Amino acid sequence: MALSQEELTKLNIGQNLDNLVNLDPRGYGVCRILYKAARDHTGKPLTINFAEELIKVVKKDDLVFIIVGFVLLPHKKAEMDGINGAMMLARAIYRSFSAKPIIICPEDNLKAVENMAYDAGLHLYNNVSDVRNYPISMGVITFTKDSELAKIQSHEIIEKWGIPSAAIAIEAPGANSIGVYHNATGLDMTEYEAKADILFKYLQKLKVRTFAIGDLGNEMGMGTIKKHIEKYIPYAAPSGCRCGCRGGIASDSAADVILTATVSDWGAYGITAALAFLLQNDAILPTPELIERMMIVASRSGMVDMYGDLIPSVDGFDKAIVATIVALMRECISYAPKLKETCATWFEKTSQLGFFDNNKIY
Repeated sequence: MALSQEELTKLNIGQNLDNLVNLDPRGYGVCRILYKAARDHTGKPLTINFAEELIKVVKKDDLVFIIVGFVLLPHKKAEMDGINGAMMLARAIYRSFSAKPIIICPEDNLKAVENMAYDAGLHLYNNVSDVRNYPISMGVITFTKDSELAKIQSHEIIEKWGIPSAAIAIEAPGANSIGVYHNATGLDMTEYEAKADILFKYLQKLKVRTFAIGDLGNEMGMGTIKKHIEKYIPYAAPSGCRCGCRGGIASDSAADVILTATVSDWGAYGITAALAFLLQNDAILPTPELIERMMIVASRSGMVDMYGDLIPSVDGFDKAIVATIVALMRECISYAPKLKETCATWFEKTSQLGFFDNNKIY
């Protein structure tokens, strides 16, 4: 059956956003490897699918947990990637649904969350009553690095805060099948990382819809495409890591909805753009200027680049290229609606020829 103009536009806008999210300036191809598996699993553009699934489950005043925070060696500090995306997702969750985003992170990220909330335009609280009672608000919970305490804290969070309508993990560490957490090069990071995937799995038992964003395969939720990761990503196969655990770096936790990206933050920005497009509200997508400012704030709050640098850079990409990608996202979602009437006949004739019928245009 031929796609309608609305369906064809959504498919191609989603693919545009996916392409930007997976732009590969490094040229090393990992994002392509991950995207192929995630796209085949999902069956349509990841950004649009992620946004549509959020729209299905998140309603006004709902709690939405956003789990973030990967600690890096050698400085044992939380990395830049993830925190910017988490804060922009929090902003988008509020602007899209008037829901209540709750950041769940290790203590290492707390200062950044506190400082960045101002620029996100949300009042930050650490107790459920204030978050629920005050408008334009978000919460923050620091999560333990002790595995046994993590089980207790997971139950305490639900008892105190209630069950969220969705949980989103972004650039959060995920243990492998034998409980070991790794960095990108296969080193054991277990003692440094929050054990929030224990909460993630507990939420799944409570039938909470789970979402995940990752850029390598060692992140929480990426177990959805684990076999593909183990086959094609360095250090991911069982016995492939460098720490001797013989479990590999691939995360064991599997999210209901996944999105892969060159940089996890870019994935989050693509989701905000998809929400803005679907809900016809450009204010959901942050401006390039806001992204640059947030990167500076995160850096000044102690977040480090992937290489350990204390500069406003994420995974080696400075704020100029990140802002450019966001600017292109903004153009993508605003341009098509302007041509809806002008190109209607062209859409109809193109769709009838069947190229787009299987949704596979990547």
